[in-house]
Amino acid sequence: MRRFAFIIGAALPLIGAQAASAEDVVIRIEAKRGTEAAQTTAQGWSAQFPDVVTFPLSDGWIGIALGPMPREEADARLATLKTEKKVPADSFLSPASGRELTKVAGSAPADAPVDATGGAVVTDAPEAGSPGSTFPTDGTGIAAPADLPAVDAMASPAPADATETAATEPAAATPEAPPPPAQVFIRIESSADRAKAEEILAEYRKTLPEAGLWTLPNGRHVIAVGPFDEFPGEAWLTAFKNAKAVPRDAFLTPATDIGTVAIAGATPAPGVIHPQESDPLPMPPLEDIQRALRWAGHYDGAIDGKDGPMTQSAIASEIVRLRAAPDAATAMAELIARREAWRQGMGLTVLQDPHTGLSLPVPMEKLQFDRAERALSIYGPKNGSGAALILFSQPGGQQEMLDIAGLVTALGWVPQPERKVERGSVTLDGRNQTHIGHAEGKVVDGRAQGFVLIWPISDPEDQHRLAAEISDNLARFAPGAGEAQPEPPAIAPAEPASAPAAPAVQN
Repeated sequence: MRRFAFIIGAALPLIGAQAASAEDVVIRIEAKRGTEAAQTTAQGWSAQFPDVVTFPLSDGWIGIALGPMPREEADARLATLKTEKKVPADSFLSPASGRELTKVAGSAPADAPVDATGGAVVTDAPEAGSPGSTFPTDGTGIAAPADLPAVDAMASPAPADATETAATEPAAATPEAPPPPAQVFIRIESSADRAKAEEILAEYRKTLPEAGLWTLPNGRHVIAVGPFDEFPGEAWLTAFKNAKAVPRDAFLTPATDIGTVAIAGATPAPGVIHPQESDPLPMPPLEDIQRALRWAGHYDGAIDGKDGPMTQSAIASEIVRLRAAPDAATAMAELIARREAWRQGMGLTVLQDPHTGLSLPVPMEKLQFDRAERALSIYGPKNGSGAALILFSQPGGQQEMLDIAGLVTALGWVPQPERKVERGSVTLDGRNQTHIGHAEGKVVDGRAQGFVLIWPISDPEDQHRLAAEISDNLARFAPGAGEAQPEPPAIAPAEPASAPAAPAVQN
């Protein structure tokens, strides 16, 4: 098969003729990572469209597009294709200038239109490496047109001995610097009314504080986030959609089309965008992810290592909140690292309480043992921390567990609690002007056991995190101190005189 490489703009007589192509663009429809996936997908698109092209992106990704073509034509064509649902809803226009565009074999005739803007190259070629192919590749499976001799469209026919001359004295290729990445914005929503647009922006900034407002030439106001380089923009758009932080019809728009700034925004820290394929970052164990998500306040499900919808939703939400990276593996590794740093900063150590036989992580710099009474082991505040911890464990089932929950409420350890009662478990949450109270009880192996955490009202974030750590790690390491001899019956709230006094919590 013949191949043609056209480099436009070298001869002055072409300037006027090609001026209309100065705004040529491509319609970006997809991107795939790796040569095989990109070629397979592009061949599929070529069965529908005659002008499918591919071009290299960063990190081994390959863009798939239609074109090149004038921007006016592309605008109309993209609108029609989206209406007819022939391309993905998030397809967008991207500048053709400076790109190395390779036509997909069989998708266009050899004399198809070419890009004429600042060195973009369109190659009509068989697959690199196929019989008869002399094109080198750059490792992505895309023919490397930069290594080909340029063909001057205005030059005279080659002399008869051109082949011999080329064979004996090959022209040295001049490497070209890669073009700068295209800049894009994530366009979220728009309104013709400025006041309404500002209201919409304020709502989105609750989740996406980097969002800003731009005014288009037609006067319409656009809420958007950016700018991004093109590939990170695609990755963040997907992450925002997965977390339902932007509408499903949000899309990327070139920076040249965003208009003028009305209310300035910012670009989220891009983090790590898709590690190299040869050394991908593995997804951490799901149980570790679930514990880190619970610690962060985005997961209330079981720590079971199952990749269910609740876990997936929590991962998506945390990616948007954390802004470490748009891919789950990198973001979750960062979250787990943050949790571990917090644990060290809090000085968590494993407490093995001999009276109840329970083991759990606690900040002992803030707690000190006070006393043990019946089924309870009580730790009061240390050094004015305002914290307290009560552990309980006794033989029994659902009723004994509820009896202890009643005592916790009566003593004010969890003030005016919201109760969540299920078969085999109970949770209490409440607060007053001075402290937050949280209690959990469970029936485990014929025993009602659990804890009460009292924490200063001024530090709700650490209270939630510490309660999650205790809940996820509470376990029995030995029989309780009173289990060798007969134990009194379950605690009876009806006898307040015999109830243990509450720990003295310093305000």
